[in-house]
Amino acid sequence: MTTAQLFENKVALSSHEGKASPRIITDLPGPKAKALLARDAQVVSPSYPRDYPFVMDYGRGAEVWDVDGNRFIDFAAGIAVTSTGHAHPEVVEAIKNAADKFLHISSDYYHELQIRLGEKMDEIAPFAEPAMTFFTNSGTESVEGALKLARYVTKRPRFIGFIGGFHGRSMGSLAFTASKYTQQADFFPTMPGVTHVPFPNNYRPIFAGADQGLAVLNYIENVLFQSNIPAKEVAAILLEPIQGEGGYLVPPDSFLPGLRALCDRYGILLIADEVQSGIGRTGKMFAVEHWGVQPDIVTTAKGLASGMPIGTVTARKSLMEQWALGAHGNTYGGNPICCAAALATIELIESEYKANAAVMGEYLMGKMRHLAARYPIIGDVRGKGLMIGLEFVKDRETKEPAKKLVEQVIHESFRNGLLLLSCGVSTIRLMPPLMVNQELADEATEILDYSIGVVAEQHGI
Repeated sequence: MTTAQLFENKVALSSHEGKASPRIITDLPGPKAKALLARDAQVVSPSYPRDYPFVMDYGRGAEVWDVDGNRFIDFAAGIAVTSTGHAHPEVVEAIKNAADKFLHISSDYYHELQIRLGEKMDEIAPFAEPAMTFFTNSGTESVEGALKLARYVTKRPRFIGFIGGFHGRSMGSLAFTASKYTQQADFFPTMPGVTHVPFPNNYRPIFAGADQGLAVLNYIENVLFQSNIPAKEVAAILLEPIQGEGGYLVPPDSFLPGLRALCDRYGILLIADEVQSGIGRTGKMFAVEHWGVQPDIVTTAKGLASGMPIGTVTARKSLMEQWALGAHGNTYGGNPICCAAALATIELIESEYKANAAVMGEYLMGKMRHLAARYPIIGDVRGKGLMIGLEFVKDRETKEPAKKLVEQVIHESFRNGLLLLSCGVSTIRLMPPLMVNQELADEATEILDYSIGVVAEQHGI
């Protein structure tokens, strides 16, 4: 029995081409949600990129309910954060047990949960060398720490990032973020010394040649390093192995191994930002493992603790042990409650949910390919594990992005009980909790199918 069957949820039906769609009874937002939205508008920063008025009351697994009692399937997972699902009992129990002991001790001191999590990160780190970990509170802080470490140990001032990358919004990580110009607008100058290059995209190629991975590598080594940036001044190359906000872009198989080799030739560190793609999301603990590539530093956050705010900078021990006492620190890093949640999360992902992400990812990819075969506005389906992107286009020949269609499909899906988010220029991303089952995947697909049909009909497609 699913969580949905444990609760009574009245369903109103509307029809589209003979199909019944699970319509929510209350108009959205409902009366309780409207009241809370009005209060929010008076006291909460308007900078949050909110897309539609979902006001959450509680969640279980891959299902959530709003304050008016409406049930939704959650295929956003708090932006790929609730990896074990909402309120997983083992994670909740670990949090309660830790909270009973103490809530905080600063990083000036020690506690066992932090040490245990450091040992676990050493065990799962995507490189063979022993690992050391610095604990943070978020993805952007993890990236900041990685950048500081790279500059500290190499004594080099420059970095290379990728167009389409998202690494955070604090001033160092923002210097690399290039997924939407609005994230950069009015904040210049950020950290100096960052040069962006295109991320390889075989669906929308920028360079000549069939393999965009090799083309980008050639550009870095034979154009950028020859005409603009001395390779000996580059401390690190920072990238998401699979771009998140940039469009759920999966690079060609040639790219990451070639990038690792390029870094080795020039003594450049390779930093893998696995804040979104890591901790089981792609069916492996880290996305770089799909290509057998070992980075020098890896960053995590999001799905690491099922929703508790924690991140890590995990580096080869030979690098991190160079940091002098006091060279980097924070107050809340390694918080005991968050460490307990992370340890419980990793155990669940290792024992069950990583494998489920691989299996259910293949299942959902098949479902999405069937939708693409029926709807010409879906130009590309891509991803690994439960990190799946559907790119919408106005025309498959021209591949002209269809941003407005994406917005409309997401809003229609919300009205029918499915939470989704966009990424890139015109891509819908599917990133449910890693424990999602086939029954919920089928229900979500049905809602998405119906919603695309409604929007397509509105546009005469």
